[in-house]
Amino acid sequence: MNIFQFRDVDGGRAVGVVESGRAQRVNGAESVYHLAMAAIAEGESLTTLVTRRGLGENLDHAAILAEGRMLSPIDHPDPAHLYVTGTGLTHLGSAATRDAMHKSAGTKTEENLTDSMKMFRMGLEGGKPAPGAIGVQPEWFYKGNGYCVVAPGRPIPSPSFAKDAGEEPEIAGIYVIDADGQPRRLGFAIANEFSDHVTERVNYLYLAHSKLRSCSFGPELRLGDLPAHIEGTSRIVRNGTAIWEKPFLSGEDNMSHTIANLEYHHFKYDLFRTPGDVHVHMFGTATLSFADGVATQNGDIFEIGESQFGLPLTNAVRTEAERPVKVAPLY
Repeated sequence: MNIFQFRDVDGGRAVGVVESGRAQRVNGAESVYHLAMAAIAEGESLTTLVTRRGLGENLDHAAILAEGRMLSPIDHPDPAHLYVTGTGLTHLGSAATRDAMHKSAGTKTEENLTDSMKMFRMGLEGGKPAPGAIGVQPEWFYKGNGYCVVAPGRPIPSPSFAKDAGEEPEIAGIYVIDADGQPRRLGFAIANEFSDHVTERVNYLYLAHSKLRSCSFGPELRLGDLPAHIEGTSRIVRNGTAIWEKPFLSGEDNMSHTIANLEYHHFKYDLFRTPGDVHVHMFGTATLSFADGVATQNGDIFEIGESQFGLPLTNAVRTEAERPVKVAPLY
């Protein structure tokens, strides 16, 4: 079962589900977040709660997306209580582009591997521990809160100071924190992590700056475990023509870490186990148009899709006008 959020023709919020290609409205539901918290409070799964609530009218969810009425598949009543975070160098082959960005001068030896290659090797050697054991911690980054999330189909803003506006096709885990501070996983969604790779390439210590951008995920949230093998397509369309297209792989068969290991190293921090919060945690990628020399332009459209996750995620790039910043004293 996949679940999604949208606005009906009157502008009100609503929730729908997709099973076997058929989309229907969930009775009495306006928010996936509130459904999830209700399921926790009632001691049942989200799927069971949706079934018990019952399904109503049939929906054309592709038309809802095309009409601009699709919302992100989860949000929080207070966007500041939704964390967007992620991990990098987690996929087999994901180190090549990063290594090229941060390459050490001279001949590579064990001693002068880039930090990216060292981190990637650590994941290969210790990212998939035995069940119950703790593996090596991955690279981790903070992206923003709910204010940086763009709904599927809407333009992703790129700030005027950005050096690049590049897609990153990823899988995101979706979580809520229950009243006891326990992370509860709802499922997974396609995501465009969207980063500034030119800024990152200047120096790997600029990685934190390069990640502070908007992002998008959805349109559908796939309830249940992550498939072991995911093979989707990422493309960039300019003026109606695809200028770049490439498959992307994910799932644990294609990763150097287990999902459980990545989850542990995120939620081990008390900060990320605050009751009521939502977490959208992105698991990394091995496919970037930037690695193939593509420089995106204002108006380019990103299309990221994988059939197991329902409708594709589509967003245009929108370059923002300069917004001067001046700090005013208050003393």
